[in-house]
Amino acid sequence: MLRDVLLLQKREIEQRLRERYVEREFHPRKLAHDLIKVVIGPRRAGKSFFAAHLVQGLGPFGYVNFDDERLEALGDYDELVVALDALYGKPKHLLLDEVQNLPRWELFVNRLQRQGYRLTITGSNAHLLSSELATHLTGRHVQIVLFPFSFPEYLRSEERELTGPETVEALRRYAELGGYPEPLLKGVNHREYVATLLRATLYKDIVVRHRIRSPQGLEDLATYLMSNVAQEYSYSTLAQLTRLRSVHTAEKYLRHLEEAFLFFSVRRFSFKVREQSRANRKVYCTDNGLVTATSFRFSSGLGRLYENLVAIALHRQQLDGRLECYFWRGPQHEEVDFVVKQGLRVTQLLQVCANVEDPKTREREVRALLKASAALKCTELVVLTETEDREEDASWFALRGRIRFVPLWKWLSEAR
Repeated sequence: MLRDVLLLQKREIEQRLRERYVEREFHPRKLAHDLIKVVIGPRRAGKSFFAAHLVQGLGPFGYVNFDDERLEALGDYDELVVALDALYGKPKHLLLDEVQNLPRWELFVNRLQRQGYRLTITGSNAHLLSSELATHLTGRHVQIVLFPFSFPEYLRSEERELTGPETVEALRRYAELGGYPEPLLKGVNHREYVATLLRATLYKDIVVRHRIRSPQGLEDLATYLMSNVAQEYSYSTLAQLTRLRSVHTAEKYLRHLEEAFLFFSVRRFSFKVREQSRANRKVYCTDNGLVTATSFRFSSGLGRLYENLVAIALHRQQLDGRLECYFWRGPQHEEVDFVVKQGLRVTQLLQVCANVEDPKTREREVRALLKASAALKCTELVVLTETEDREEDASWFALRGRIRFVPLWKWLSEAR
């Protein structure tokens, strides 16, 4: 039985490796050693495909996918190793896919490494992986975060060079469709695919795993958040606007949604840690396709979708340990969308605005940047727009600064 399951999985991965592959972005230093390679990210973001190509480049490998109900009753892990050795000819490398579904997986992985196997593992639960990795694999693993296609990856998937207005149109399509690989590469109906994926993530990764008895509240919360990306929230507000019993439940459910890589939060910037922890946060979704397929259309149009794209790009870099990301709100309620902090210093302030032709809009964005610049001692001021590409000196009473207007497609192309 076990050998039959592994044989079918072997044929599946061999078939997949013959399919078209869009080169993914990651730092090559992550391969420069024999540590366990941990590929994490949302379901269906392409982790298995990426990991298989990654391991294939290192030599012959054995493969097992634990996201398979036929392996749920697996009790003898040694039997699994024997079957893999027999099927793949004692491979030096092993790819363990969706490893969080295996009970006590971290102890098994630890033992395999001690026995000399070189391991690549994938997983779709941030907390489950990070907590066990920190406990049992300290210093012996390197993490690669894989989200759905970034904008450069999306352009590569289209297999054509774009210039000028075509690039802006491609950006609008990407902001609307998101970056999940299968709908883009295989012509699958986007809305049906994403709706099915969301439901599978909610129920398989959250409801079943955490034994949630009333899943309607979780669904309500996810739908509300999808319709309000780039907006501030408090746990008390979330509890009131959805069918959740308490603030504690709202906090717990949001944590589950973030651990499943559906959403992430951005903190409000403050030099006081206590004030920062108590302030409202802003919520973003890990892919725009989820937002447009499952929520009501935004009254603000592309602006909120563009802001979500920037948040995703910064969040990826934050997960890689390259920066910290916040938003800023001033005493007169001026707002800067993103504060980029590297080390102890704020290095960049970012506003996202699809169109700044309206003088009032332009004044609002610039005024907030100049006030935040004075408060945070940062002179790198950027407004991300659809098309504008220039610099200008700006002032607001005694405040002065030089502001760069950068096309969003260009910034996304250079963000990694």
